Amino acid sequence: MAKVAFLGLGVMGGPMAGHLAKKGHDVTVYNRTGAKAEAWVKAHGGAHASTPREAVRGATIVFACVGNDDDLRSVVLGDDGALAGMESGAVFVDHTTASAEVARELAAAAAEKGFGFIDAPVSGGQAGAENGVLTVMCGGEAGTYAKVEEAIKAYARACRLMGPVGSGQLTKMVNQICIAGLVQGLSEGVHFAKRAGLDVEAVLEVISKGAAGSWQMENRGKTMNEGKFDFGFAVDWMRKDLGILLDEARRNGAKLPVSALVDQFYAEVQAMGGRRWDTSSLVARLER
Repeated sequence: MAKVAFLGLGVMGGPMAGHLAKKGHDVTVYNRTGAKAEAWVKAHGGAHASTPREAVRGATIVFACVGNDDDLRSVVLGDDGALAGMESGAVFVDHTTASAEVARELAAAAAEKGFGFIDAPVSGGQAGAENGVLTVMCGGEAGTYAKVEEAIKAYARACRLMGPVGSGQLTKMVNQICIAGLVQGLSEGVHFAKRAGLDVEAVLEVISKGAAGSWQMENRGKTMNEGKFDFGFAVDWMRKDLGILLDEARRNGAKLPVSALVDQFYAEVQAMGGRRWDTSSLVARLER
């Protein structure tokens, strides 16, 4: 087992780091709020450090899962950042959903110091992290990826190298594009079924067995019908992700009319007080 570091112990990072500890890895953690790092160590063992630089000392793999591009730069760069404390040959694995641009920027900074870098955003939400069944999309060099794949499997049911640095983030953007359209379509279907006087649960049960079936329908259809949005992936996070992919589309010329429209719909949900509601709350704006 490896000596590793994990930077960021939020709803995703905390459980992911926990799975590494359960697999026998020697884990040192860092979190901006130190009390959360202390609580993690009490629950899982290992050690915690007061800065990323201290946390990564001696680690062969450094994992991170933070909020956005700027949060990522703050734990990687600078005198107290991870790159200031990593040892030659170590690999930095970034699980943050961030831009492909920042992945390339930090990969270049890592390479200058003799470190590997893999951008590795995840899909599966909080439940996927807690149950160790995330899907991980990676970008980087094949040799570097080979050094970290087995460790990532501690919390992943699927992990694949998609191409050079940035490819993981670009693949995650495709994931979010597809989810946005699916959730809006499901919201409209639930809303229409209600207005038509149908038994919504019966409708979802029968159509989920056909071409309309999806993970979203199986896992969120019933709760959408019941107006329950207190779990899963928050609207604020989805808007962050949609902003990243819409920026990328402006750069590469991709046309994303549905994603742009759904982003506006999520802005309406935020204005309704739903910033922390699950993304399935799109149905709420149809039923106000």
